[in-house]
Amino acid sequence: MYRIHQIKLDIGQPREMIPAKIAKALGIKDLRISQWHIVRESLDARDKKHIRWIYTVDFETERKLHLPAANGRTASGSGANGRGKNAPRLELAPQEQYEQPQLPPALFASYDSADLPPEKRPLVIGFGPAGIFAALILAQAGLRPLVLERGRDVDSRTADVESFWQGGPLKPESNVQFGEGGAGAFSDGKLTTGIKDARIHKVLAELVRFGAPPEIMYRQRPHVGTDILRTVVKNIRHEIIRLGGEICFETRLSGLIAAGGRLTAVTCEGPAAAEHLRAAEDCRHLAAGRLPCRRLILAPGHSARDTFAMLREAGAAMEQKPFSIGVRIEHPQEMIDVAQYGRPAAELGLPPAEYKLSWRCPQDAGLAAGRGVYTFCMCPGGQVINAASEENGVVVNGMSLHARDSGWANSALLCDVHVSDFGSDDVLAGVEFQRRYETLAYQAAGRRLTPPAATWGALRDGKAPQVEGCLPDFALAAFRLAMPQLGRRLQGFDSDEARIYAVETRSSSPVRILRGGDGQSLTIGGLYPCGEGAGYAGGITSAAVDGIKAAEALIRDLIAEEEAGVTPAGL
Repeated sequence: MYRIHQIKLDIGQPREMIPAKIAKALGIKDLRISQWHIVRESLDARDKKHIRWIYTVDFETERKLHLPAANGRTASGSGANGRGKNAPRLELAPQEQYEQPQLPPALFASYDSADLPPEKRPLVIGFGPAGIFAALILAQAGLRPLVLERGRDVDSRTADVESFWQGGPLKPESNVQFGEGGAGAFSDGKLTTGIKDARIHKVLAELVRFGAPPEIMYRQRPHVGTDILRTVVKNIRHEIIRLGGEICFETRLSGLIAAGGRLTAVTCEGPAAAEHLRAAEDCRHLAAGRLPCRRLILAPGHSARDTFAMLREAGAAMEQKPFSIGVRIEHPQEMIDVAQYGRPAAELGLPPAEYKLSWRCPQDAGLAAGRGVYTFCMCPGGQVINAASEENGVVVNGMSLHARDSGWANSALLCDVHVSDFGSDDVLAGVEFQRRYETLAYQAAGRRLTPPAATWGALRDGKAPQVEGCLPDFALAAFRLAMPQLGRRLQGFDSDEARIYAVETRSSSPVRILRGGDGQSLTIGGLYPCGEGAGYAGGITSAAVDGIKAAEALIRDLIAEEEAGVTPAGL
């Protein structure tokens, strides 16, 4: 199979023209393509008078094609297939198959038992993207993982969140941050990532298998949408259970117990936790109030502040981590479309336009000196949402459904926060920094869980005290410097009428749970921290990939222990 890059279609041209475009690009009129599929699709709107789709395509043909040498020229000295230096780049299609970890037959058979001792089962804490994919890999390997999730299942959680948005009570364990699917379940379902990893193909393929749109496999900026993502998450949960795994909702990890630098047990709280422990009462390894555990994948999410505190008390090595703080900024989607395409997207038959902007303040900019300002988690056709998870703190985020048809575009507008801004060397000082500004937003809203709002014009001119009062001075200064620059890059971005909502603090975790090359905590063996909450990811896809890595590391350790003939203490 061959791979060709830079196949172009004008907007409105059907994809069925791709084989003919390949033949024309290669200069082979009678080229017969037996099968083909899109690997990559992107939109080139740099020339608004000639917007085009750009494709990378894998295809098969009976004809042997001449591949260019390393210098881009064939042995005859011409470009690929004699077409000169502007010929499309042709290569053999690389293999992208994920290699599923396999257990030795005897070890695999030892897990195929109804009487499997609880300490043999790997635990997964958290059922967001990292925890979901860690549990799926473990289940596919035959290890029958036990998953503990502090929040509720996605259907119950959705009902709780929608009730909260309509004025109902905030449920501390079932909200936009906590529950099945993690924080990503109430987002745009964006799968764009800056990492390069073969496991990305595995993540996307599993999402499609369980209900995501097939085009996420090749879109440059793939997204699922909150509405579809919830169904996908539920389907993956059913698959984990089918493979012998178990998911306990409303079960919060409350403690780690270690001996000799190695994890031996955990404690957990919640109604489901009590039920699980009662069911295991006849197990000789079960101590009162504790669940034996030797291997635990910890995927807590970036808002599990009580878990971070528990880890500090348990002696897990951690460090402060920089993050960002800011607001949500909202514009009419049509304004963004016109800025990017020259005309409304609907008139062109194109998806709602997106953007990604950044600017760094100069070093002589006073409070804002050297601060980066950037947009993040842009939601075309989306809505700004209330993402609070604590009673006295306001947090905002953005969300889109798959159709992206709300008529409004929003994104986070963020400013760098350095660890030196925390004002303390305590490992959890970043948590308190976040909480301080969330509390100020709560107070600015009249002690209500309602995001303070203003126009950009009012905030720029110092006439929005309700928003100014819940942002650090350096962030305000940075935004006032950066917005005109961003407006030059995207016409209308700095419009006086742009709506601002405060405060966004949860773009990433304020801590990193340190791990070694074997994926385990530096101080507690058998503990595998992963995902966004542990400080190793920044979005759905990268968190899912990190969860897969954690599962692979656990499996490698388990196999090595088996091959070495090690008998864990207490067995």
